[in-house]
Amino acid sequence: MARRPLPRILSSGSASITRSREIARTAADNATDVLHPLITVTRGLRLLAGAGGRKWSATPRDRRGHVLFLGAACALAVALIPYGPLLALISVMGAAAWRGHDRTPAKTRPGEAETERLRALYEALVPHFSVPDDPGPLFSHGGDWEKAFGTSYEFDGNGRLTRLQVSYPAYFTDGDPLSRARVEQVLHAKSGRGREYHFVWDEEGNRLHMSVLAALPTTIAAQRFVTAPGETVLGFTDADAVRRTVPVRDGEVTRDAPPVIWRTGARSTEPHLLIVGHPGGGTTTLMRSLALQALQHGGDVLVVEGGGTGEYGFLTGQDGVLAVESGLAGALATLEWAAHETERRLIAANRARQAGHPEPEDIKRPLWILLDRPSALGHLAAADRRQDPQELLQVPLRHGRAAAVTVVVADAFDSLDALTETVRTHTRARAVLGPADREQVAAVLGTPPHTTPTPDVPPGRGYTRLGNGPVLRLQVPATPDPYDGATSEAHRRAVLDLLPGGTTAVEQAAPETAGPVSTHKDQPIGTPAVAEG
Repeated sequence: MARRPLPRILSSGSASITRSREIARTAADNATDVLHPLITVTRGLRLLAGAGGRKWSATPRDRRGHVLFLGAACALAVALIPYGPLLALISVMGAAAWRGHDRTPAKTRPGEAETERLRALYEALVPHFSVPDDPGPLFSHGGDWEKAFGTSYEFDGNGRLTRLQVSYPAYFTDGDPLSRARVEQVLHAKSGRGREYHFVWDEEGNRLHMSVLAALPTTIAAQRFVTAPGETVLGFTDADAVRRTVPVRDGEVTRDAPPVIWRTGARSTEPHLLIVGHPGGGTTTLMRSLALQALQHGGDVLVVEGGGTGEYGFLTGQDGVLAVESGLAGALATLEWAAHETERRLIAANRARQAGHPEPEDIKRPLWILLDRPSALGHLAAADRRQDPQELLQVPLRHGRAAAVTVVVADAFDSLDALTETVRTHTRARAVLGPADREQVAAVLGTPPHTTPTPDVPPGRGYTRLGNGPVLRLQVPATPDPYDGATSEAHRRAVLDLLPGGTTAVEQAAPETAGPVSTHKDQPIGTPAVAEG
């Protein structure tokens, strides 16, 4: 049977479509050529506006008024000069055209070394993203890596990956933490160790986003933070992790930084905090920072130091500091008083509510109990057949939120087993500082972080989690012991200025005076207020 010819409209359709595409492409090219100067000027104006915005953000707040006055004076001078506005407009357009034209062309294809790195990474992921009975595998040995990575990747100046998007097959068990961890470990090892990677799993789209996180700044020192009563700054984190910023002094400039805010008080869902880390990781630094912030908001502070290193001696005798104890007898007496004080506050509040009266003012003042290294005191108490100090924390931990009592416990990783069940249960705000692997972080926070911890971190660097919230990176503000000889003068002054009144006896002592430095209560550093019994 003879084949019938196609209708004319179908046989000539391909030629018409091709001609239409050529006409459309020619029109687009001509429009781009005509509008190229306007596009260049618009791009330059956008770049100039961005540079001006960054310059304005970097300007200290106390100097912005002078900058505004100078700008207004220049604008007035230009307006009074003949042809001044026209010349200013021509100058701005010329600068925008120059800035918009000076643009480095984007790199569309990776180089040979970068291509080899992507191919090696693709081959390393084949065992994790493939199965033998897959008829059309996305990952296969010798396969096309561009199908899995596409063009969503970036490299730094050293040729190492800084961003990558991986498309994986739908049958991969992305809901299994162990499967995720194996893939993240491969990406971490093949992309370069010594950096912190952030992983985001898009389970609906079957995509994994990997990016390299910039190091959190360590130049923010102890200072007065702009917070409301009941809010405490644990440290600072990534800009896209929180919705709030606070102005801070970072060296010689003032800028906005994203803080990790911990809320305490009657409406707090996580009224108590547990800090865990290795020696030198920054747990004591965070405890000092919390003590200074509590004193700034008018709270009373009790410090019990189990390590006996005297790193809280600068607080002794300060207004609002009820006691700084390092001995077993003094710690037991102080914590026993704190338990009775919590009960007294609860009874007073209950009686006031029953009588229809407002709560007394003396029970509204926040009371902070800071217990550093309770495991050391527990060993001493067991050897002396005395009560474990942690047992005296049951009442403040269970009923502290209603009584405006906040408990902060800090200990080392090797002493986690010595913490009582009450401490573990009621400290729902957690922080891990110093070098730690994913398993150690998950054991404390309840879930692993979405980043790869690095073995070498500065003091005060770690992770935090408030209740059931997300795991956030954390950098504690530098709050060293001002009496330590290794403390710089800038950090020493920053800590001493935050004390109530801002003056201590160490400032009044002459530099050539021999002997130990004492507080204004004539009490040597490290000597407990209550003698050991």
